[in-house]
Amino acid sequence: MTLTALSSLSVAADGGAALQNLETTTTTFSELIPLGWPAETVAIFVFTFVLSLIIDLLQHRNATQITFKGSVLWSLFWIALSLAFYGWVYWEHGPDYASLYLTGYVLEKTLSVDNLMVFIAIFKYFNIKDVLQHRILYYGILGAIIFRAVFVGLGSLLMMFSGYAEIIFGIMVAYAAFMMLNDNADDEAEEVNYENMWLVNFFQRFYPIFPSLFGKRFFINRKEADELAAKDSSITVDERVSRWMTPAFVCLLVIEGSDILFAVDSVPAVIAVTREPLLVYSSMIFAILGLRSLYFVLVVLTKYLVHLEKAVVFVLFFISLKMFLHAYEVFAGYTPVHITPNMSMAVVLVFLTLGVMASVVFPEQDEKNKAD
Repeated sequence: MTLTALSSLSVAADGGAALQNLETTTTTFSELIPLGWPAETVAIFVFTFVLSLIIDLLQHRNATQITFKGSVLWSLFWIALSLAFYGWVYWEHGPDYASLYLTGYVLEKTLSVDNLMVFIAIFKYFNIKDVLQHRILYYGILGAIIFRAVFVGLGSLLMMFSGYAEIIFGIMVAYAAFMMLNDNADDEAEEVNYENMWLVNFFQRFYPIFPSLFGKRFFINRKEADELAAKDSSITVDERVSRWMTPAFVCLLVIEGSDILFAVDSVPAVIAVTREPLLVYSSMIFAILGLRSLYFVLVVLTKYLVHLEKAVVFVLFFISLKMFLHAYEVFAGYTPVHITPNMSMAVVLVFLTLGVMASVVFPEQDEKNKAD
């Protein structure tokens, strides 16, 4: 894995790296000056992140019906915010690091789109309607932010074992791509029983599952359960239980459990683009922040993006190849192929664009599904 970097670097009086001379040469990733944790960039990221959570919480504090127009406008807002941070990285740290951030952002956003397709199936399984979906997604995204921080930290530590870590991550990303191929090939797969997920089984040790939803509540007490049982003869209340979790909370557990598995795939893929922890985490967080709005857009558009997942598979194979090339460079001392940040970004964008275009030009698969 190599980067096209500026040929002359000098240390500025304040101890930062000043880029000089515009002559370009091909250099290895390890020869780049590490970005580290620049105070201003970290402060801007943290401030924007906290402000975004506050805005999202205040804007969507009431459980109301989500419109397609509102979801599109909010999705555009989150994308604009992500691009604004890209502009800061470009201005403050240069085009190479900006390209690394943007590639990581696009990759995580694309993988998240595929994950949201799974969330659509989960909500359908639990019969969760639009308003309650919004509440569950809010807490699900908060969990995703925490899990990404943990996995990015662990991944960054593993990258200290340069060469071996790339092989492990490359295999993980390639395995994820193969699994997606198998999912595409197996259209007649049995419906998954989400209630058997390990996280749900763990919580069932403490809270039984109540058979009915109760508004937007995640838990109900004994009094509320008795009231529901009195109205619905099909509901039986265990006299030994004083508190239950509703199907809404079970759905949230399934969403969180699924996201842990998604993080195992996406974190190595983004780390393959850049090993800078700040760029990895910031690109993933900005991609995640807009997922709740994007979900309601995808509910409408998912039937049209029939070839997007195939494009994601090719992207993952490319990222896996990039990891293996860097491992080869570490052990052999050179790499047969030089992949720059701009090249990585271009490959990701081209594959995704082709996936969208193929969905528009060749929609027959969607029509076939409708016929079935």
